[in-house]
Amino acid sequence: MKTHLKISVSIFLILFASDRIAAQDATEAHKDSLNTVIENYYELNLKIFQANSTIEDIDSVFQLFTDDFEYVHPKYGGTYTREDLYNGYARNQKNGGYDGTVTNIKIINKIIGLNAVVIQRIFVEKKEDGIKEGEPQMTLFEFKNGKISRIFEYW
Repeated sequence: MKTHLKISVSIFLILFASDRIAAQDATEAHKDSLNTVIENYYELNLKIFQANSTIEDIDSVFQLFTDDFEYVHPKYGGTYTREDLYNGYARNQKNGGYDGTVTNIKIINKIIGLNAVVIQRIFVEKKEDGIKEGEPQMTLFEFKNGKISRIFEYW
């Protein structure tokens, strides 16, 4: 009887441990996928900020967003729908706002949680006196089904 009990407890412990390992693996895979979306977002934005960017470049970044996406930037007007933000990108591009001044976007710090990522980043820009790093800025990304559902700017 004791042998059966020991075997049962051993099996339970093995199953419990393997479930925990599987859950940790799933969590890491989820974090990796969110990280990949963020990296793509910044790579695509850097491409858009160049003088030779196209409307297709803007379309590419918007493929990362959910249909009900919203952009929140209290300092610059509040909340924008997906359509509002798209029109703003297109208008900036048409008016020459994307001129290659931004040469890089450096991520300084990143915290990846469950369906959210907080980024601290800086823009690297061409200035009259050379290439300069801007002030650190904080952005919160929220996700639904692997896509960005909300961006909240804290700068």
